[in-house]
Amino acid sequence: MILSDLSLEEIQSYATEKGLPNYRGRQLFDAIYSGKTLQEISNISKNILSLIEEDYPKYKIVKKLTSKEDGTKKYIFMFNDSQVVEGVLMEYKYGKTLCISTQVGCRMGCKFCASGLNGLIRNLSAGEILGQVLLVNKDLGGSLKKREITNLVLMGSGEPLDNYENVTKFLNLISCQDGLNISQRNISLSTCGLVPKIKQLADDGFNITLTISLHAPNDEIRRQTMPIANSYSIDEILSACKYYFNKTHRRVVFEYTLIKGVNDSKESADELCKRLKGLSCHVNVIPLNEVKERKLKSATRKDCYDFVALLEKGGLSATVRRTMGDDISGACGQLRNSYLEGKV
Repeated sequence: MILSDLSLEEIQSYATEKGLPNYRGRQLFDAIYSGKTLQEISNISKNILSLIEEDYPKYKIVKKLTSKEDGTKKYIFMFNDSQVVEGVLMEYKYGKTLCISTQVGCRMGCKFCASGLNGLIRNLSAGEILGQVLLVNKDLGGSLKKREITNLVLMGSGEPLDNYENVTKFLNLISCQDGLNISQRNISLSTCGLVPKIKQLADDGFNITLTISLHAPNDEIRRQTMPIANSYSIDEILSACKYYFNKTHRRVVFEYTLIKGVNDSKESADELCKRLKGLSCHVNVIPLNEVKERKLKSATRKDCYDFVALLEKGGLSATVRRTMGDDISGACGQLRNSYLEGKV
């Protein structure tokens, strides 16, 4: 347990159990949410800080790269056990979006992703997921009272719904009024399609944007790149998406990475249109960010725009997603792997 795993009320109870007055819990909460290290806390005595030192978060940024092309920032975060994950900060006209990780590694094994090259190492706790946001907010000059991050995307290393308990606790922590108070409507969660957890997310009352890593118009093509397709069919995933929409009234987003010679044909576009017809959704077509270990080749950006034109002709809302941070290992897992190999 680290203190960033806890809500304000839980930290206040923790302080009471340590024999401290209730207001000390609030001070600790404020320090944590401002991204302060233990040494940077100036309004609590060293004697008191020594009582909580073991439980105070010690995560940190160990590497930051900034793209010369578009200003995108990529971070490597290290946790108390020296495990590392990565995050990406992208600036848009409407604000700053931070993409964060939910696991160290991943066990989904998608063939276009670098995150799962070494399998799943461990889940991140709610406080470790939160810590990525707090560290970047501080790096941008923000604090608890001055939030610099406007939007969050759970689309870094790991499958968020494979770490359901910690991810949902994080969602409650990040959206609570005492903390950074990021609206759930400004949070997107990307999943490869764990059907029971999609339904549970709706049943548990969350109101985030659900993003499905689809990447294929049928199960046969999907099985070529995504092992999860052996467990849940596209029909099952779409049924869960309709369930989520009926509960939340939030439009579902489908990610479709265009892979040369795999899912980029006109037939694939036509079939995708038929599959998604009648569902309140949007399709993000993404040029594959090639991972050398995976041997898959990207379609060109022109191919992506041509594919989008076919989807729009078929009645779907679709765009080509803007690629950012290509010169700093922009794809999920790439920078982490380079860091572990001592290349950055």
